[in-house]
Amino acid sequence: MHFIKDIESRLSSYQIITNEEDKKSFEKDWRGRYQGSSLAVVFPKTVDEVIWIVQCCIKHHIKIVPQSGNTSLCGGSVPITSIPSVVINLSKLNQIREIDLDNNTIIVESGVILEQLSKEALNNNRLFPLSMASEGSAQIGGIISTNAGGTAVIRYGTMRGLVLGLEVILPSGELWHGLTGLRKDNTGYDLKQLFIGAEGTLGIITAATLKLLPLPKTKEIYWVTTNNIQNTVSILTHLKKSVGDQICAFEIISSNCLQLIKKHFPQLVVPHYEEGNWIILVELDYFNEPQENHSIFMDCIEKGIINDVVLAVSEQQKKHFWSIREHIPLAEKNEGFSIKHDISLPISSIPQFVINAVNKVNQLIPGVGNICFGHLGDGNLHFNFTNPGHMMNEEFLSLTSTVNEIVYDLVYQYHGSLSAEHGIGQLKINSLKKYKSELEMDLMLKIKQTIDPMNIMNPGKLLSISDEPIKT
Repeated sequence: MHFIKDIESRLSSYQIITNEEDKKSFEKDWRGRYQGSSLAVVFPKTVDEVIWIVQCCIKHHIKIVPQSGNTSLCGGSVPITSIPSVVINLSKLNQIREIDLDNNTIIVESGVILEQLSKEALNNNRLFPLSMASEGSAQIGGIISTNAGGTAVIRYGTMRGLVLGLEVILPSGELWHGLTGLRKDNTGYDLKQLFIGAEGTLGIITAATLKLLPLPKTKEIYWVTTNNIQNTVSILTHLKKSVGDQICAFEIISSNCLQLIKKHFPQLVVPHYEEGNWIILVELDYFNEPQENHSIFMDCIEKGIINDVVLAVSEQQKKHFWSIREHIPLAEKNEGFSIKHDISLPISSIPQFVINAVNKVNQLIPGVGNICFGHLGDGNLHFNFTNPGHMMNEEFLSLTSTVNEIVYDLVYQYHGSLSAEHGIGQLKINSLKKYKSELEMDLMLKIKQTIDPMNIMNPGKLLSISDEPIKT
């Protein structure tokens, strides 16, 4: 109660939620897998208010859960009931502070929504290239904290490569001013990289300096169908040789995904495909005049690795193709709980991995459904399994650990990673410990201990489920 009174002495009433019912939407993750409880949810409007809240938490020994758009898929942005904590929601820290068109940079606060940032760049004849299905709600602080990737990584890289500088409030309550717009700064450790992908366990990101890029002159979107996943890799290799870095996106979609789209979003008319087909969504960006690419796809048709190609001929059709892809996670959510994996692999290993993993899981759960889609161009698959229909949900979900072990063992056999862009959160802590080397885990714990020795920042996520000070 002393903590709440202190908070109320500084913040306006609309910036604090303590009512149990009103807090619930901020204490539950997007998938509905994790529901925690916090002492309060607070909404600072300025950096000074964030600093004051952190210092108040230090004073009262209260843990902190930094939160942006709460679109985390691994429970990283919600509290854990057993750990007394306050949720610091940064959605009101949402100003665009500065645009430097000569330097091609923009400084934004953590609560800025990705869609808002993209529109601001476009209004200034620039491109902010990161794009993903949740861009209408995902906020910059969370995107940086999870090092999100999205659909354009093949050309522009992950969020890590788009951040030039950060402003961070440390677990000590100190403010680190690191909002540099420099592309070269060889003066020691690159401190910003510690906070990118750290899931709020080392500090609270309040602002970032981000790269802007020239706006492409034109975009071409192709809907490609092929018979098997082996062909998708062959098509990517062929396109790389032919058009190089003009490939902005290379997304694969299994026919099972499209069945879910038809079931849950019948208004989205899906172009023709056959059962068992794989669909590839290809986007080519041009900064000069577009090239003639029909012959490239015709070569693939003649080689038998492409069945059909449809070129989007209007902006409406381009948006429609992408809308189908972006509705897959929503269709999965409507279908019910599934066993999900956000994995990355060497592109050359993906076909054999998919075949082996589906076979192995099918031996465990006969008739299990496989939903596979994602960013083949950068080796990132969303590789999920759905109830075969003859099992109760509880029975199916009880096999999650076994399915995860099958999938992750194969991932690491093929030298991949168990998290490509969603992070670790609460969901994958034990798996991380299993597959990371002891040396890697020890180094990460030492970094955490050095920056946050009292374990005040987002305890129970990424490294440990304990609320005790970090010990190595």
